[in-house]
Amino acid sequence: MKIIYSIIISSLLVYQTVGFTQEDSSKTSDEWKWRWEDEDKWDWKRSWDDDFDFGFSKSRPAISLNYGLAQMDRKDVIGDFVKPNLLELKLGYIKERQAFGKDDLVLLTYRNVYVANESNKLAGNKTNGLEIESEMWRVGFERNRGYGYKLGENSSIILFNGYTLNWSRVDFKYPSPDLETLNLYDENFRFGTSGFGGISFKVIDNLMLDASYESAIIFQRHLFWKWAGSAIIESAAQGLLDKFIDEIFESSPYAGPVVSFVLKNALTYGVYELRKDKMNWPFKSESPLTYDQFKFGLTFVF
Repeated sequence: MKIIYSIIISSLLVYQTVGFTQEDSSKTSDEWKWRWEDEDKWDWKRSWDDDFDFGFSKSRPAISLNYGLAQMDRKDVIGDFVKPNLLELKLGYIKERQAFGKDDLVLLTYRNVYVANESNKLAGNKTNGLEIESEMWRVGFERNRGYGYKLGENSSIILFNGYTLNWSRVDFKYPSPDLETLNLYDENFRFGTSGFGGISFKVIDNLMLDASYESAIIFQRHLFWKWAGSAIIESAAQGLLDKFIDEIFESSPYAGPVVSFVLKNALTYGVYELRKDKMNWPFKSESPLTYDQFKFGLTFVF
C-alpha cells in the first residue's frame, strides 16, 4: 500500500510539470486573458483572498470545543500504549462564501490556534502496570478548508480537509524496555504536524456540529531541511490535486464537494502512512511517534 501511495504522489508531480508545460504552450494570449478575468469560473481573486488574508477579512470569530478518542504508537516501541482521550479548544476565524457561482454550493475556510490535552485520566482506563501511560499537552496552528451544500437559509453541510503545525509536550509512565526510545520525547516540547478530514453540519447561523479524523506525527528531532523538503513535495501534490478538483467543479459542480473530500483526504492519509516509517519521507529519517484520533464537538460562530 505504501508503494502505491509513493507511485501516486510521484505521478502527480510529473503530471503537474508536463501538464503546465503543455497548457502554457497551447494557450493564446486571448485565452490567458479570459482565464484571469473570468473570476466566477476560476475564482482567482477569491482564492487569493482565502489563502493570504490570514482569515481576518470578511470573516467571523469562532470558538470550537472538541472531545475525542486517541491511539498512540511508534514502530520500534515494545510496550502497548494506553489509549487516551482528549479535550481541545480552538479560537479562530471562519469565512463562508458561495462557491463556483452556485447559490447552493459553499466554500468554508477556518483558521485557528488551538490547545489540546490528551490523557489516560480523561479516558479512565485501568492499566496492568505493563502498558505505557501518557499525559500530553499540545498547542498549534490549524487551517482547514472545505466545500459543501446549503440545506437552507442558515444551514449547510461541509466536507473539509486540513492540516496543523504544532508543538507537543508528553509525559510518559512506562516500563523499562522502552526507556531509551521514549526518553527522546518525555517532558520535552517536540514539533509535529497533522492532517485531518471531517464533516461539519451548520445547524443554525451560530452553531456547527463537527466530526473529524486526524492523523498526526511528533518528531523526535526537527531536521528542518529534510522536513521542509518533505513538506514541499506534499504541498506540490496537494496543489496539483486542487487544480484537478477545480476542473471537476467546472464540469460537474455538484459532484465537486464529495470528490474533493475523498481525494484530498486520501492524499493526506497516504502521506501520513509513508511518514510512519520515515518521519521526513522520502528522505532517510527515524520513525516518529504517531497518534490517530477521532474527534467530535461544537463550533460557535459569532
